[in-house]
Amino acid sequence: MPLVRNENRGGPRPELIEVGAGRGFDVDALARYLAACGLDYGELVVRQFSCAQSNPTFVVDSGYGARAARFVLRKSTAVQAPVAAYGLAREYRVMQALAGVAAVPVPAVHAFCADESVLGTPFYIMDYVAGRAPADPRLENLARAERGAVYTGMIDALAALHNVDVHAVGLSAFGCARGYLARRVAAWRRQYAQTAADPDPAMAALADWLEHNLPVDAVPTITHGDYRLANLMLAEEGAELVAILDWESATLGHPVADLAYACLPYYLPADIDVLPGISGLDLVAWGIPDESELLRRYRGARALAAIEQWPAFIAFALFGIAAFAQAGQARAPGGPHGDQAARVARQVGELAELGWQMARYHDTAC
Repeated sequence: MPLVRNENRGGPRPELIEVGAGRGFDVDALARYLAACGLDYGELVVRQFSCAQSNPTFVVDSGYGARAARFVLRKSTAVQAPVAAYGLAREYRVMQALAGVAAVPVPAVHAFCADESVLGTPFYIMDYVAGRAPADPRLENLARAERGAVYTGMIDALAALHNVDVHAVGLSAFGCARGYLARRVAAWRRQYAQTAADPDPAMAALADWLEHNLPVDAVPTITHGDYRLANLMLAEEGAELVAILDWESATLGHPVADLAYACLPYYLPADIDVLPGISGLDLVAWGIPDESELLRRYRGARALAAIEQWPAFIAFALFGIAAFAQAGQARAPGGPHGDQAARVARQVGELAELGWQMARYHDTAC
């Protein structure tokens, strides 16, 4: 979540704090690097976003008055390298490639530095974009008339991303396109096995089912890999989508996997910590379009007659966020413990059971 969120009618604004212990770096070295990149606007002030992030993220203010500029710096930590550094490089590469695609808004990127002698770990520099992140899928802090526009804007941008000609933007070799779904399930299964002290039988059963019932490969597109409302940035006023964030999981793959992840809130209750939902909400009263409307809109934008095996994609996405929830708990400071560990374990089981419900209808088209 690299960009500032505004408390005014949107998600909470991550607090900017002094750079934390163990996260510091040589600001003078950064200044020299920026000058070499043509980004020298004067004295630097560096602050850190307080919210927990896989890649430490900083706001860099440079210069004053008419020469003032503001950038965002994303870097890996020493303990994450080289895997996180690889993810950063991919994130930078895809945003750079999409810079000219107006329908897929991304922050402008300026430089990627793989030389660890500069700041200790690889990093990249991108523009700061002011706005609001709609973390709550109910969008309760937005006007009713704006909520539908946020949801349709999310789907329109996703369809535009999947319509991008990968050859034209130089991403034809951006990952192994075939077998995307199978690789994700295998990776999530390993992740879950490594982080769950007491594995839930439903997770193992759902993983087995997915391995034998995954939809066939489609024509590969650029996939975001974590496409959800919380990774979008809205303008400071209104419902305009101004940036899509967090591209570290991007690759070439099956486009409907992104679509399923975007639609998961329709299947989840509000108390799922990792991804709160809107199941049971009076969508008409709230001004939120139902899932079928979003699917029709996506199909129309991509000239698709139908989306085959839609429930299987939802089961796939549910398995993924269940594995992510378990892994996130295992990585928490102090490790899993007490009531929170029990809550996560319960929610992982609930997500797996929801996946089973969808699996029973896996041949259905939408």
